[in-house]
Amino acid sequence: MSSIRCSLRSSKLFNRFSRNTSKVLNRAAHNYCLDPSIGLKGEQLDIQKVARDFARTEMYPKMASWDEQEKLPVDVLEKAGELGFGAIYCEEKFGGSGLSRLDASIIYEQLAAGCTSTAAYMSIHNMCAWMIDTYGNDALRERYIPEMASFKTLASYCLTEPESGSDAAALRTTARREGDYYVVNGSKAFISGSGDSKLYLVMTRHEGQPGPKGIFCLAESLTNIINFA
Repeated sequence: MSSIRCSLRSSKLFNRFSRNTSKVLNRAAHNYCLDPSIGLKGEQLDIQKVARDFARTEMYPKMASWDEQEKLPVDVLEKAGELGFGAIYCEEKFGGSGLSRLDASIIYEQLAAGCTSTAAYMSIHNMCAWMIDTYGNDALRERYIPEMASFKTLASYCLTEPESGSDAAALRTTARREGDYYVVNGSKAFISGSGDSKLYLVMTRHEGQPGPKGIFCLAESLTNIINFA
């Protein structure tokens, strides 16, 4: 009996030790995994705080209702634009924030904690702004970047197709020049923000050229698109 009692006592001590050890390890792992400030310094911490505060006050309290209503909160996006979140890694010359991709990742991480779907669209909008800032001429940049930076003009890119998915090299939509216009023929799917966006970056195949080198991007305002269906 005494040996059984001793065994039970040892078992209880071991279980208590295991539980306490697990708590310490779990707490350490929790702090390490969920502390997004690790490795960040100076301005990056400031950027992180601005994004985190915005997500907590402007996004998180309304997240559920936005999802229920399938709503893109344009008014909140415009507030985000005032903080420089509309053209994060575009040059400051045309109204961008001039930040890095890492800075953008810090911002998106915090915004996603407030509303994942809205943050996802913001990343797409920023991608469109970057494409125009990187590959567009000055006239195009001057025309669109300031409005995109403030979220006054929302943008979407049109890549995915029903038959080729997001495999850009396999897209079939074509663009043919006719005078002052381009005739675009094809289908696109899963265009994030399409219900609210006014600017579309449409990936097409120009003059039927094969492979990735034949891909041609048209930046068009919805008001300039004729017979859009």
